[in-house]
Amino acid sequence: MPFQVENLPEAIRDVKKKLRRELPAYAKVFQEVEDEMRGKVTQIVKEREAGESVIPVLPYSEIAAGSVSPQMIKKIKDRGACVVRNTFAVEQARSWDDEIAKYVEENHLNEKLANAAEDKYFGTLAAAKPQIYGIYWSRPQVEARQSESLTRVRTFLNRLWAAESEGKRHFDPDQVPAYADRIRRRPPGSSSLGLSPHVDGGSVERWLEPNFRNVYRHVFSGDWRKYNPYDAAWRPDAQEFPSPAVCSMFRTFQGWTALTRQGKGDGTLQLIPIANGMVYMLLRALQDDVPEEELCGAKPGRALSVNPESHSLLLEALTSIPLMQPGDTVFWHSDEVHAVENEHKGDGYSNVMYIAATVGCEKNSAYSAKQAPAFLAGKTPPDFAPDNFEVDFIGRATEADLSALGRSQMGLPPLAVEAKQSSKNEFAEARA
Repeated sequence: MPFQVENLPEAIRDVKKKLRRELPAYAKVFQEVEDEMRGKVTQIVKEREAGESVIPVLPYSEIAAGSVSPQMIKKIKDRGACVVRNTFAVEQARSWDDEIAKYVEENHLNEKLANAAEDKYFGTLAAAKPQIYGIYWSRPQVEARQSESLTRVRTFLNRLWAAESEGKRHFDPDQVPAYADRIRRRPPGSSSLGLSPHVDGGSVERWLEPNFRNVYRHVFSGDWRKYNPYDAAWRPDAQEFPSPAVCSMFRTFQGWTALTRQGKGDGTLQLIPIANGMVYMLLRALQDDVPEEELCGAKPGRALSVNPESHSLLLEALTSIPLMQPGDTVFWHSDEVHAVENEHKGDGYSNVMYIAATVGCEKNSAYSAKQAPAFLAGKTPPDFAPDNFEVDFIGRATEADLSALGRSQMGLPPLAVEAKQSSKNEFAEARA
């Protein structure tokens, strides 16, 4: 159910009074958090300047073999992000890139984008949108989402979370429902088309909406060291302001798949790799130098901006991701600050497919029930501005392109032949 507030300035003033009343030592606690963050930022800057990999990198083969080391898992959880090499073969990624280029060209998408609906999600950020194309149902996107390899990677990431806590099962980590998102095709030489640092998945709601506040209950109680960014308690229950491009699903990690070679300077992704950085942002908004009716620039229905006026310490840790090859994937925690470089100084396209890690839960099932009919009709998914460009597109993926796994992830029932075979397998297992 969407979250609504009639008088936002009044609601912000009231919630700040409430939170300060419940945490009288909010200034002292914030100082403790700031000291902790300063240590993390210093370490990240030190590693970056030494040429070390700030973002953990691991091969897909280790995930497939179940041999990721405890040390690597610890680093991924601390940095809230990772790059997975060779999730797909280079040749596969390049083939997908070529097919998407053809899909865009043959269907004259660039001409139609002139009349695209404006979602305004990034409206408060300093930089504009990068070249994000409102297509969701090309065959490469559908094939990548339903692939065994990417599903395995996302299941691995889901299992970094505590799916059960406080006596309740919050989600099923082995279910990875499809969340149809867009693509980016960024030509070389483009400038001022990045995204300034921000967090997706909720802005003012993190302070105002009761379930969101419960996610951060340890932070607002002052016992912030007990806060675990991977504890799923209350997250599937959180409600967002209704707005085009605000994600209605619970994503454990946001992510994308590289279709081209791209690295620092190529207009690519930047992260502040601190998994619990949200603690700093939440308490920063309660400090006395922030106007009573403001939350450090947070606006409803928009990305949560991270700005030099309020968050300069965190911004020192903003780091470009490592060089990516076609078929590599990158993922970052749903609360992690990220950005896109303003300039693409490279000599080739910087192209990606946005594919996140999701889980099986009631909130996500409710979204899937609305998304599946959009897929079948070729319409824009429910979370995005309704352009419906692809309804008549040549080469659009259809139900026939879905594998058994793809149907399950899309929330569609198995085909009769699949159901029959499943019953046979169950009978054989029972007899054995």
